[in-house]
Amino acid sequence: MASIRRFSALPGFRLAMGYTLVYLALVVLIPLASVATNTVSLGWESFWRVVADPRVVASYQLSFGASLLAAAINTVFGLIFAWVLVRYTFPGKRLIDALIDLPFALPTAVAGIALATIYSKNGLVGSLFQPYGIDLAYNPNGVLLALVFIGLPFVVRTVQPVLADLEKEVEEAAAGLGASRWQTFVRIILPHLTPALLTGFALAFARAVGEYGSVIFIAGNVPMVSEITPLMIITKLEQYDYAGATAVASVMLIISFVLLLIINALQGWAQTRHGKGG
Repeated sequence: MASIRRFSALPGFRLAMGYTLVYLALVVLIPLASVATNTVSLGWESFWRVVADPRVVASYQLSFGASLLAAAINTVFGLIFAWVLVRYTFPGKRLIDALIDLPFALPTAVAGIALATIYSKNGLVGSLFQPYGIDLAYNPNGVLLALVFIGLPFVVRTVQPVLADLEKEVEEAAAGLGASRWQTFVRIILPHLTPALLTGFALAFARAVGEYGSVIFIAGNVPMVSEITPLMIITKLEQYDYAGATAVASVMLIISFVLLLIINALQGWAQTRHGKGG
């Protein structure tokens, strides 16, 4: 009997792998190698002097701190948004579902201007907080607001399909056995959603760390207060300090990579635990 040859719509492994490696090298590896090359050209003392500058360190603290906090906020509210969109039917549901993707389509500069207009002292929302001495724009609060805005869709769109696949019969069975709503959520629903929540958190964090356009309009860009790291890189590039810019970028890259590795490890642990539990 003649052997049956398996049909594949895509090219063979060698050709597909070749395309993959070439594309990966052109888009990722070569640019990263250029960053490393320019950074090495500085020498250790010059490198440390650039990355340990108090102004640069303050920008690291703001960028990573605000990104982690924004990703955490989006994880909580993204879960609530996804829950409402999946579990309930109400007028205007499709409109709200479409608005979730607005930060994807909206140019970042337009988003920054809109946020600055709304949350400034004289803005529609900012004016409500001004009597209490709370400024929502042109300070770190503005940075956080911008990062929350651009990161929310990542969590919602990651959790939404997983929540839609979760069988309601399992929740009904838990309720029939006497479990409260909180116990059902913590012991049945949350373990199932944890890998998706961690993925959404990682995507929102990665998006927030490198955000520039929507932040600079609402941050105020005050040295040592509301300067983000991408702005420091742009500033050095405008001063033709390419080695200094790549040094700052390399530290940002290393910290981001380590944090994403930790998040991916937690995601793998959550998937393994959920698999054993299932």
